[in-house]
Amino acid sequence: MEEGKRQRQVAGALQEELNDIFRRLGLSMIDGGMVSISSVKVTPDLLEARIYLSLFQVKDAKGTMKTIESRAWEIKKELADRVKHQLRRIPVLHFYLDDTLDYVFKMEEIFKQISKDKGE
Repeated sequence: MEEGKRQRQVAGALQEELNDIFRRLGLSMIDGGMVSISSVKVTPDLLEARIYLSLFQVKDAKGTMKTIESRAWEIKKELADRVKHQLRRIPVLHFYLDDTLDYVFKMEEIFKQISKDKGE
């Protein structure tokens, strides 16, 4: 099912606000690496938001995700203060690890290996 205009608007607004909240709460730099919000997907009823986090050079991805999950209430409270005039209800936040970058690096390594094998 295609995402509606309102879903895209809300997702964009949430992503913008969450990026600022992560910087303000010190969650953008964790464990010697960088955490960024790669995308936000909102359900059609606007009651749930899936936040996909991209981790760059973070030593312990699971630990970082647990840290963010443990501070979810604080993140939601900040978000509620910022978007309370735009949304009737603040969506439930679910955090997911976006491993797209890892997948890209892995594929590049495979392609390099294939081209190296052909060159021999």
